[in-house]
Amino acid sequence: MFSLFRDIRDPRLNRRIKVTLVILWVLFLAGLALGGDYGSLPARHWNPSQLAKIKVAQPDTLTFAVLGDSRNSREVFERLLEQINHDRDIAFAIHLGDLVQDGQLPQYRFFIEQVRKNLKKPLLTVIGNHEVKNKGRQLYHDIFGPYYYSFQVKNNYFIVVDDASKTSLNEAQLGWLAEELKKAQAFPRRFVFLHIPLFDPREGEEYRGVPEESRRRLKELFQQYQVTHIFAAHIHGYYAGKWAGVPYTITGGAGAKITGTDPQHYFFHYLKVSIKGDKVRVEVQRLSGP
Repeated sequence: MFSLFRDIRDPRLNRRIKVTLVILWVLFLAGLALGGDYGSLPARHWNPSQLAKIKVAQPDTLTFAVLGDSRNSREVFERLLEQINHDRDIAFAIHLGDLVQDGQLPQYRFFIEQVRKNLKKPLLTVIGNHEVKNKGRQLYHDIFGPYYYSFQVKNNYFIVVDDASKTSLNEAQLGWLAEELKKAQAFPRRFVFLHIPLFDPREGEEYRGVPEESRRRLKELFQQYQVTHIFAAHIHGYYAGKWAGVPYTITGGAGAKITGTDPQHYFFHYLKVSIKGDKVRVEVQRLSGP
């Protein structure tokens, strides 16, 4: 590689160039050793492109899947995707975040490859706290699109919230959310999707989640605009109940390490949400097989 500089007359300049190239080469190799990857992105504007693919055959029914916390799981996550893929009722799926382990490009690439290989239905994403590690927030945006967004399918309004950071939700997002919930009043059903739950349903656990101020303001908005159901992840298990009168379900069983032993709450799973008429049914789908 240094043969390019044989004609340089000044030996000191030659040495400087060589030293500089060696340093750059060492830094490049170090980046590879640390998991760095400066190749092309596996996708761009993933969520908008997936939204465009949603098709619902039946005029009076809608069924979709909700899952969370796969964190680059290989076997469990791929089996869950296959199970969803084989369910003819399900029109699309929503992943509630912690797609990857710590926000690096090779991990995002692996996630996209898994989805493309095992799921032939649209899959939308929510940003999780593991996506923002190692300055991965911008990378998530470049691959998947906006951090928070909304969409409509038939008479149902879907709102995706970004609560992945340890700081409170900023005023821009809270103002946007209030406007979206106002628009959603024209729809019979309003669903909210976020990564970190508003409250921790576990007993005896120290809650490390949404800051108190954001929790309070979100709760007020969800009550005021009569949200139909809240879906969250972050806790690697399954819980369901009501927060200040609003039904919620926590689903964090898509492949990340299960964090408890109670068989009622801790197992690999996803949710199957079915809407028919005025009724909304949320069913737990355990991972089949051993």
